[in-house]
Amino acid sequence: MQGLAHNYAVTAAGAPDGDVALSADGVATLPSAPPVEFGGPGGRWSPESLLVASVADCFVLTFRGIARASQLPWTSLECAVDGTLDRADGSTKFTAFKLHARLVTPQGVDAVKATRCLEKAEASCLIINSLSAQTHLTTEVAVAP
Repeated sequence: MQGLAHNYAVTAAGAPDGDVALSADGVATLPSAPPVEFGGPGGRWSPESLLVASVADCFVLTFRGIARASQLPWTSLECAVDGTLDRADGSTKFTAFKLHARLVTPQGVDAVKATRCLEKAEASCLIINSLSAQTHLTTEVAVAP
């Protein structure tokens, strides 16, 4: 990892109607639009879905690093996140993120250690730590067939 501070530059370009084009150096442009709940067309990534995806993605990537440092072997990890957008403290904002992590490990892996690594990933995830919403993690550790 490079030393801190890191800077991330993204550009959003749009017109009065249609998609907003999200771009950053070295990656494909991503079309974005409001979600159906805000009168959007649906079928596109929205700022809301991108934020929830960031929580899930950061959790998996954080777990990857923690598992490597803990020498925990694993086969796959799926993290489903449900973000709640609501009105609180006079503004509309995300108030909660429910994460469900399903980890698959090889035979013989200590399930307690695996669960601790999942919990540490939640506590260490920089996206979660950057948000004011409450998070709740449920875990499932399964053994690969």
